[in-house]
Amino acid sequence: MASPDKEVAGEVPHVIRVYKDGSVERLLSWPSVPPSPNPDPQTGVSSKDITISENPKISARLYLPKIEPDDQKLPILVYFHGGAFCIGSAFSSVDNRYMSGLVSEARAIAVSIEYRMAPEHPLPAAYEDCWAALNWVASHSESQNEPNKDPWLLSYGDFERVYIGGDSAGSNIAHNIAIRAGSENLECNVKILGALILHSYFWGSNPIGSKTDPDKIKPYLVFDSKSIESESGVDTDKTLPALVWSFVYPSAPGGIDNPMINPEGPGAPSLAKLGCSKLLVCVAEHDELRDRGVRYYDLVKESGWDGELELYEVEGEGHCFQIFDTETTKAKNMIKHLAAFIK
Repeated sequence: MASPDKEVAGEVPHVIRVYKDGSVERLLSWPSVPPSPNPDPQTGVSSKDITISENPKISARLYLPKIEPDDQKLPILVYFHGGAFCIGSAFSSVDNRYMSGLVSEARAIAVSIEYRMAPEHPLPAAYEDCWAALNWVASHSESQNEPNKDPWLLSYGDFERVYIGGDSAGSNIAHNIAIRAGSENLECNVKILGALILHSYFWGSNPIGSKTDPDKIKPYLVFDSKSIESESGVDTDKTLPALVWSFVYPSAPGGIDNPMINPEGPGAPSLAKLGCSKLLVCVAEHDELRDRGVRYYDLVKESGWDGELELYEVEGEGHCFQIFDTETTKAKNMIKHLAAFIK
């Protein structure tokens, strides 16, 4: 814990704090857990950690479901964790449990990316890391037994069925990766088959939809403007999602209307150019970001994009509910829906 007499240079209240001496204190975090090289008794899923790049430092946790004798090649899911670009980890206990359950249900290989985070590495570092990681995965489609190649991907991966996805900030990354893939080829010309956009962190200066009842907001991570406004005096026009964006990407051209956070901001690329064939957009009724997710679905639908598009909404739940309590009926149903999309 940081000394109380240290001077604060900047913060996202209750989440992360930067001191004038350069030190960073993450107030909201979850313990890291080791991978399971042997199949988990409950799910049959094995996992391991690998290094993708030393400079910049990019790593990942790979998940492999139980392999049956008659198995064909398996879909590949490249996943980007949430956490407002400044907290969270692919190695955290909550993400490890969630990914293991999803991999078991979907019978897919998952590569959960540990990207660099703000404020030590402001955006666009996370975007660049995740694009590099996806290209590393794609490079396995034509490479055999080379250094820095993973045997699970080489032996079991189906590169005709590559998916990307993420929750919250991670789904923002997935969207931006899909946009980039629409105009720039991946390694070995691998194509993204589908993208999962889950409780997406999109924002902008213009109000969207009906304002969520603050008494019904169920916060995950940081998206609970009611508590921040009441405790820190943040003006209602300076919402928490906007505060987060200015913290993690202070040099963003256009600020909160930058196309990376606002898909219909000035200069945003056409969503008709999304570089995938299938898109699943998931929202939750009591998520402050819910209306932005529905708006994103509508924008894609209206753009002329010719892929397969689906909106999935869960009533009575909040932001990324399925990650923290994977055992509820609604969480299990959502994970089954994600798995069916991947299958």
